[in-house]
Amino acid sequence: MSEERLFTISDLARDFDITLRTIRFYEEQGLIEPQREGRQRLFTHRDRARLKLILRGKRIGLALSEIREILDLYELARDEASQSLKLLQLLSERKKQLEEQRNDIDAVLSEIVVLEGHCRQVIDTMTGKDATN
Repeated sequence: MSEERLFTISDLARDFDITLRTIRFYEEQGLIEPQREGRQRLFTHRDRARLKLILRGKRIGLALSEIREILDLYELARDEASQSLKLLQLLSERKKQLEEQRNDIDAVLSEIVVLEGHCRQVIDTMTGKDATN
């Protein structure tokens, strides 16, 4: 009988390049539930996988509540299809938000280019110099 490998909080912090406080926060939020031996937290492969999913969700901009919903779907149904369907819905919403933000940024950048041109013209007019540098 093989014993499951356990990870310490330091192992996970090092592996994922995050702080101990970050891991404790996710624990406080109920997203991961390590075993305890005295004061030491011991994490299973399941905890490690959940942490990886949490970090991936945060990286793409999902809220903790959305990440929890995905994790809970897996726990309740053990159905990867329903979990994938929910994730697909969240990803679609997030993609739409990012595309809207990109459009807003492009509009602001265009406005900056116009204002820069205007400022250069004013400087050129006032100084008689070429201010395109």
